[in-house]
Order: sequence, then structure tokens, then C-alpha cells
Amino acid sequence: MKIFVDSSNIDEIKKAISWHLADGVTTNPSTLGQLGKDPFKTVREICKTVKGPVSMQVTSTSKDQMIRDGKKIASISKNIIVKLPVTRDGLIAIYTLAKSGIKINATNLFTPAQALLAARHGATYASCWIGRSDDIYMDGIKLVADTKKIFENYNIKTSILACSIKNTLQVVEVAKIGVDIATLPFDVIEKLTAHPMTDTTFSGFLNDWNSNPALKQSKK
Repeated sequence: MKIFVDSSNIDEIKKAISWHLADGVTTNPSTLGQLGKDPFKTVREICKTVKGPVSMQVTSTSKDQMIRDGKKIASISKNIIVKLPVTRDGLIAIYTLAKSGIKINATNLFTPAQALLAARHGATYASCWIGRSDDIYMDGIKLVADTKKIFENYNIKTSILACSIKNTLQVVEVAKIGVDIATLPFDVIEKLTAHPMTDTTFSGFLNDWNSNPALKQSKK
């Protein structure tokens, strides 16, 4: 399972890279907007920092404007991925841009049927939303599992990207399903790389080792 960093914060992304836990990056209009900086400059910097795919989302609603926005985003870098919502207009934009060779991350997916449509229209990635599905009494993990089953039935090559992940348990669940990619907020990546029991037991081992009188003698 590949791990993408779900962040627009370059410091978080660089730290995840240093841990070898950044196969790519997903940004969104909220995380880019909250920085208070030119979003295009930020995404260019991310694309230079990360070797893998970097997603940037369109911020328009009509198909024609989405297509124009998508082409502008696609020109940022070779590793850029245009993120498009699976609305009716979004699906047409996905189809049009994909036909021109632009890689697409179809997002805001809440049903396997939406994922299937995104794949049919040429999306490279289908982003299935877990946490936000759970927020409205839908089963986000089942969404991912059902989408994977459908894609396997028809040998669909679109990669399933599990997103809106809020905790390490959800990471384990999507890994058990065999999802292609999980895009994780930096705080979830931090939690994956640390466990209090690991720290406690390791500290105990070191204390026992260092209290060995034979070792103390050998240091003299």
C-alpha cells in the first residue's frame, strides 16, 4: 500500500519524506487556502520536493471552466494530478481531460457507483472518502471494500485512493482490504510511527542493559 501525505504544509511533507512515508501528496482547496499563500506557488514547490504524484483540485463548478482550470493545473509539473469532483459536470471534465492525456484524481466519492463512473470516464485515481462517510452514518470502510470488489470484477486499472482517514485503525482496515493508496493527514502519519508501549518496553530493555554490573566494569 502506498502512502500519500494529505497536506499542503511543506514542512510536514518534508518530514514525511525523511521518514520514507511520502509516495505522493494530496492537497485540497481548504489546506491550500488556509496557508494564506499563492496556491500555485505552493503546489509548484511541493512538486519539486516530492518525486511522486501531487494532486491539486479545481475550484470551479461548470464543466467548461473545470476543463480550463484542469489544463492550467496540469501545466504546473510533470508529476501533477488534476483533482476533480464527481459531479455531472465534473464527470464530463474528467472524460475530456483524461482523453487529452491528463492524469485525474476523481474526488468527493461517497458511493461505489460514483467510483465506477469515475473509472469509466478515465480517472487515474478514485478517491473514496472514509471519515466523512462515517460522519453521516455511512460505512466508509465498506465503501472502499465494495469499490475494490467492483474494480476486480471488471479488471479496472484505476487506483483506489482511500482518503479522509482520521485514525490508525482506519489505516489498518484499508490495508486489510488491499487498497492501492492511503492518503494520510500528517498527524495520522505521526501516530503510525510511534506507540507508547514500544517506547516503554524499549526503555525498560535499555535500563536493564545499562544496569548490568559487568558492563559497568568493562567501561572502566
